[in-house]
Amino acid sequence: MSRLGTAYLRALQALGRRVPYGTNVYQREWDVLVVLDACRADLLRAVAPDTGLFDTVSTVRSVGSSSSEWLENTFSGHPETAQTVMVTGNTWTDRYLDADAFAALDEVWKYAWDEDLNTVPAAAVTDRAIALARRLDPERLVVHYMQPHHPFVPEPLDGDGGLARTGRHSNTANPWVALRRGEVSADRVWNAYEANLRYVLREVEALAENVDGRIAVTADHGNLFGEWGLYGHPMHTPVPALLAVPWAETDGVDSGEREPDLRPPEPLPVSRVYGAESDRDRLDSLGYL
Repeated sequence: MSRLGTAYLRALQALGRRVPYGTNVYQREWDVLVVLDACRADLLRAVAPDTGLFDTVSTVRSVGSSSSEWLENTFSGHPETAQTVMVTGNTWTDRYLDADAFAALDEVWKYAWDEDLNTVPAAAVTDRAIALARRLDPERLVVHYMQPHHPFVPEPLDGDGGLARTGRHSNTANPWVALRRGEVSADRVWNAYEANLRYVLREVEALAENVDGRIAVTADHGNLFGEWGLYGHPMHTPVPALLAVPWAETDGVDSGEREPDLRPPEPLPVSRVYGAESDRDRLDSLGYL
């Protein structure tokens, strides 16, 4: 990004830090909250008819334009987390969440990472969500999938090294930087992004067939495809296309058909088993460092 572009983004972010925005998910009714990472509302609305999961997809204003911002603004200081079980493939959790504040926090990314895909397979998150829903029967269950966020599993893009960051800390090996530079077409990125959403929605369908309760499907933030001259999902960026995330609802009924066999190591001592260097490798591959 040019110096002028960086200055423009920094000005927007300065505004974003001062503007209160967003609806906290705890202000809405749900038993199971499915979070699709970096999912645009228009994309989910376009593919929803093919899933049979929900009739309509509305929008809600997110409390963050990036995962870290959304996690902090959603859970920090909210007593409802004490009755919430969270199953997540998002690698920001150990930096922005207090595990002791939750009924249970299952950081699937720490033990089910796929080195070939450079991300957490959606099926791993589904398995752990089903297992904990049945074992703990929590008042609230949050299931945070890493998709449709890249890396794109069904249609990987050459040179995609991880999660998009814009500005001073950009990872040059991600589709948003390539798109901004004109190295890949918008259609190619959009098609891969859509395929990644269809991939994860198959797991959401499986989840709905194996847990009970009202299921809400949303996103932590959207993803910019050139709106306001920006790409990806920079922090503190009050762009409507980035903050207008999907909200759709369906009912879950546990058929008992899927029997998860994925189990985390017991216990999960992050400092010993998943030490700083191991976690850094995973964060780096997603472009977080």
